[in-house]
Amino acid sequence: MKEPFFLKPAAKDYLWGGSRLNDDFSKNIDMSPLAETWECSTHPEGLSLVSGGAFDGRSLASVLKEHPEFLGTHPRTKGELPILIKFIDAKQDLSVQVHPTDEYAARYENGQLGKTEMWYVLDAAEDAQITYGLNRTVDKERFREAIRKGTVEKYLQRVPVKKNDVFYIEAGTIHAVGAGALIAEIQESSNLTYRIYDYDRTDRDGRKRELHIDKALDAACLRAAGEPRQPLRVLKYRRGCAAELLCRCRYFEVYRMLVNTERCREQVSYRADSTSFRVLLCTDGCGTIRAGRETLPFFRGDCIFVPADSSVLLIHGQAQFLDVRG
Repeated sequence: MKEPFFLKPAAKDYLWGGSRLNDDFSKNIDMSPLAETWECSTHPEGLSLVSGGAFDGRSLASVLKEHPEFLGTHPRTKGELPILIKFIDAKQDLSVQVHPTDEYAARYENGQLGKTEMWYVLDAAEDAQITYGLNRTVDKERFREAIRKGTVEKYLQRVPVKKNDVFYIEAGTIHAVGAGALIAEIQESSNLTYRIYDYDRTDRDGRKRELHIDKALDAACLRAAGEPRQPLRVLKYRRGCAAELLCRCRYFEVYRMLVNTERCREQVSYRADSTSFRVLLCTDGCGTIRAGRETLPFFRGDCIFVPADSSVLLIHGQAQFLDVRG
């Protein structure tokens, strides 16, 4: 049977990052600032590696190329991992940006995927906000002029955020994570970002980061956005475990899974069926996971890849996971 394996992330030191991914998740990555960790990624700009087991030290991309059956039979995999999972620590505001649709990216970015994403807020400062779309409809030329004059912020819809919030960011939506937010992001396997506005910041070498205004204006929805609403969430219980759907779209499904076996003698059984792989991202707590004869500890911040048609996993502990399915 196919056994799960732990992943080691790629890391990014973007200028807006902080230290919480090391402090809160014990990543032990020698990087400052540490802005993002790409926990489950086959994207060439940030490959995650297998940690332990038969594939130890190999990239996830190479393992899945050798074992495409790990992805499952769902047509959206198309022989490749269709998603990318990150932790994001926004000590400062991220740039105001937009991602293209699949259709735009295929046409203008050499056949790459676009980027629709979902954010799950792990923690947030009391005054933390995100940018989600525009607060009014604006035409392209007026918006271009606002970018040139540095007045674009008057058009942005700011939304307060708190721990446990969920936001679905469809491709074409102008957006930005605000300072003080700690986020898990599930997205298409893409790194296409068109920067619109970056607060006139400079990097450590005194240079301003590149803006991508023409492409951003082509890709962005410039109509007024409705205020994002939190999805209806219903916890479904079974012994030792509860789960709720956070997001289901054409690209991925994401559930929040709460495990607590401290008061029962049974472990929680878990497996991926033949249609799709699963990824377990531990966002809180700790415990053990058993597959076959081996029992391994897991901790907050760990990421576990579960191949399609896997053997049964037995989970014990008190923990919270994001359960991601392709």
